[in-house]
Amino acid sequence: MNTSQYNEVLALLRDYYDGLYNLDVAKLRDVFSPGAHYATIAKGALLELTMDEYFPRVEQRTSPADEGTPYESRVVSIRFAGENTAFAEVECSMFDHDYQDFLSLLRIDGRWRVQTKVFEGVPHPTTEVR
Repeated sequence: MNTSQYNEVLALLRDYYDGLYNLDVAKLRDVFSPGAHYATIAKGALLELTMDEYFPRVEQRTSPADEGTPYESRVVSIRFAGENTAFAEVECSMFDHDYQDFLSLLRIDGRWRVQTKVFEGVPHPTTEVR
């Protein structure tokens, strides 16, 4: 790993979370490889989506940017297995949840892309007003 590769991956992660915050499907299509997979456990069951299944769901949401809600993301780690393979662990707070994302990355045609997103989201605790 060199500094250039690290900075390229950071730029990809920034584009990814900006794309999520703004629900910018064009940006997200650029971040994910065409054959990427999305997986989590939702309501106790495995939810696996291809990008053709994922992007229409994104388009149906209201973006946090439109709602005026802030978001935060923090890169926990980036590990490189070589010139073309990396793994990023990122924490993000968005959509009233705290997410832990595990992103498998491949360098395809000289560009880093997300190949697999596996994650868990925990709802923010509700605050009781007294």
